[in-house]
Amino acid sequence: MTTLYWQTLGEGNDDLVLLHGWGLNAEVWRQLVPRLSPHFRLHLVDLPGYGRSQGFAAMSLTEMAEALVAQAPPQATWLGWSLGGLVATQFALTYPARVSALITVASSPCFAASDEWPGIQPETLSQFQQQLNDNYTRTVERFLALQTLGTEHARSDARQLKEVVLSQPQPPVAVLEGGLAILRDVDLRPALAQVVQPTLRLYGRLDGLVPRKMVPLLDAQWPASQAIVMEKAAHAPFISHPDAFVEHCLRFTGKA
Repeated sequence: MTTLYWQTLGEGNDDLVLLHGWGLNAEVWRQLVPRLSPHFRLHLVDLPGYGRSQGFAAMSLTEMAEALVAQAPPQATWLGWSLGGLVATQFALTYPARVSALITVASSPCFAASDEWPGIQPETLSQFQQQLNDNYTRTVERFLALQTLGTEHARSDARQLKEVVLSQPQPPVAVLEGGLAILRDVDLRPALAQVVQPTLRLYGRLDGLVPRKMVPLLDAQWPASQAIVMEKAAHAPFISHPDAFVEHCLRFTGKA
């Protein structure tokens, strides 16, 4: 039996859907809830196969977006971090009337690097896939450590992410492998012109997974979107700099 974990809370009149990244779950947003709940009706989601959303097989990006539509509010701002940013963008492309605005965080329409595009080397993602079968825990921990590398409180930030992972059921290896395959193979760049919603792209200057060199390239390719680079943040700016992160979100959505 498949059950999608979807928690709704908050006091605001406007809906905000929050989608986590690879290997994690909705608990990653917990420290933002007190900051955002006065302004929004929050929707905390465990993506299919992750955390409390058990019973799902590995999915394509399109299938993942389709799995969310039944419980999604009629219209909302969608905020997605990393892999969740891809899912949120795909949802906006598939169901444009359901998305009033889009916020992507430390995300990319194409995570894999190529000669003309900065990103993660495809071999690195393939290695992670292989290592999952050899040592699941160590592979996930290594990926989490990469997300906070270079920040002022890198160790405590990584520890916080690890606690989020351990607080809920672990995703099956097949689901994690499917997520890595999405990061390695998906390229939404050709579809970006079809994203009609106001869009904010938030980045960390120290991010080793989504290089800042990508930002001006995407500015040129997606001129309708707005980009902000948080100077001292890495791949998880809402963990390392929650107040500044929320301030950017509130300004973009007209709440500040």
